[in-house]
Amino acid sequence: MSRSMVTLRAATPDDAPLLAELWQDVTRRSGPEDAVSDMESVIEAVLESDRQRIVVAEYDRQFAGAVHLERTTMSAINLEPVVRALSPHVLPPYRRHGIGTALMEAAVTWAEELGIGHVATAAVASARDANRFMARIALGPYATLRVAATHAVRSRLSAGRRSATNGNPRQVTQVLAARRSLRRSRAGAQG
Repeated sequence: MSRSMVTLRAATPDDAPLLAELWQDVTRRSGPEDAVSDMESVIEAVLESDRQRIVVAEYDRQFAGAVHLERTTMSAINLEPVVRALSPHVLPPYRRHGIGTALMEAAVTWAEELGIGHVATAAVASARDANRFMARIALGPYATLRVAATHAVRSRLSAGRRSATNGNPRQVTQVLAARRSLRRSRAGAQG
């Protein structure tokens, strides 16, 4: 019988540099020192909470991946309990070794221990392999989280307000209908 080379454990403050590197695509954009400091703060908050965990996966005693687990609700207005598995990441050399499965099993096990009937996850939209993996293990889309810089949203909102107040009362649907009508009249005149 072969022994699994994947082991799971709780994160410790010593893991901060490794977690900062692992999750660099989902943490705030800053220098390496700030990223490690941020991760130290995250780990400290997790260690003081009974609602959060960071599970670290090791493969043959080498850091291979991690997931942040949180006991929460489906949303701020849907109070159905859920265990959220945030950013389950596996380092590239350790992919396809069962580490992602082990991390998600940790989420399911914790949900079962708590008597929670749902597990949710979040993966970066552009992470094709991660999203395919989530779909394979029965996790379907529930919502789309869209993010933009505050100034970009303000700019678009202001531009929309300007075009609505430019004295042009026509709605987009009216403009499209007028274009279709014009095309039909041109086609009729040519035929």
